[in-house]
Amino acid sequence: MTSSPAPPPASSGMPVPSGPPGGRGPLRRLRARGRDEAHRAASPLELFFDLCFVVAVAQAGIQLVHAVAEGHAGEGILDYAMLFFALWWAWMNFTWFASAYDNDDVLYRVVTLVQISGVLVLAAGVSRAFEEHEFFVVWLGYLIMRLALAAQWLRAARSSEGPERTTALRYAGGVLLCQVGWLGLLFLPEGARPWWFLVMALLEMCVPPWAEKDHPTSWHPRHIAERYGLFTIIVLGETIAAATVAVKSGVEENDALGELLPIAAGGLLIIFAAWWVYFVVPIHDHLRSNRQAFLWGYGHYLVFASAAAVGAGLEVAVEQTVGKAHISTLAASSAVTLPTALYLLTLWALHSRHFKSGIAQQLVLPTTALLVICCTFLGDWAVFAAGVVCALSVVAGETLATRRAARAARAPRADGPGVAAAG
Repeated sequence: MTSSPAPPPASSGMPVPSGPPGGRGPLRRLRARGRDEAHRAASPLELFFDLCFVVAVAQAGIQLVHAVAEGHAGEGILDYAMLFFALWWAWMNFTWFASAYDNDDVLYRVVTLVQISGVLVLAAGVSRAFEEHEFFVVWLGYLIMRLALAAQWLRAARSSEGPERTTALRYAGGVLLCQVGWLGLLFLPEGARPWWFLVMALLEMCVPPWAEKDHPTSWHPRHIAERYGLFTIIVLGETIAAATVAVKSGVEENDALGELLPIAAGGLLIIFAAWWVYFVVPIHDHLRSNRQAFLWGYGHYLVFASAAAVGAGLEVAVEQTVGKAHISTLAASSAVTLPTALYLLTLWALHSRHFKSGIAQQLVLPTTALLVICCTFLGDWAVFAAGVVCALSVVAGETLATRRAARAARAPRADGPGVAAAG
């Protein structure tokens, strides 16, 4: 990956507007926006884009529940990982492009709506991909999204020159070539498809570093951090919705409120803690270069996938409790605890370790992840215990941060004004 510094706000020495130009007709040149824009925020179109993506995420979660509940956890997790990569990668490509080039004209909106149509086509093919390993509809939806993205990059290339134009053309070419490569999922033998998926996923992730090696795009750190945060909120919300439906169904069909309350309470504590630890510190100041931003952005595959998998795991735990899932209590508990632990560890690696001070603060999330895994073996109380552990980790983190802040505030007075000034 490249570690190039942030590019200048403008290419070709021309000033960059503080936002998408308006009042100049329905079609405008797709020029790069500035990284120093003030008050850059997610647009209504981007929020709509995210909500439509969550439809596909929900479909993948439903199929994961069915696979795990029927005792096919390994196969279900593999299919889930493959399909979630397609969703996440398409979302991420749009998000970073929009951060650099969104001019909000009519053509940009129309092409984005085409991308959303591709998402919905992909979502329609999720169940067949899980049940029959038939990927044509998924590939078709991905094709629609990728053709639209390539068109956006070609439009950006037409509006730019020099290294910026080269970057845009590399992106368009890389997207189209990779899309051709994904045809392997349609024609290769079923046993070879996971390996081909791995190859293609690596090639896809090589496109941005290669495209931007000479000229980084002008993505906006605050805007990117907000977009990722909003998608995290939406995924966590979908997780709560899925768990709520599962509990409601269990209560209505089996009158098992007493057995389901610990799962519901533990699930809520896990999700609340997941939100808390994600937003405890702002991350945009860490995104100073492409190297940092790419590692952070790519790592969110595990954040999003594990957050969505927690919801699927809660559904599995509910179904096992009411006798619908023919798996052990240990297997049902691990469907919640393992993705929760993965979420916590990934979030520590991407976020927390950059802002925590001292060994005690650094150990909070890794220790919590380990304890959550240990909760797997507590039988019917596993999910509730995992939720309590997550809640206590938030308390511990806040307590340590408060004590450190208090010590820092007292230090200048204890050392005297001369020492404080010297620091």
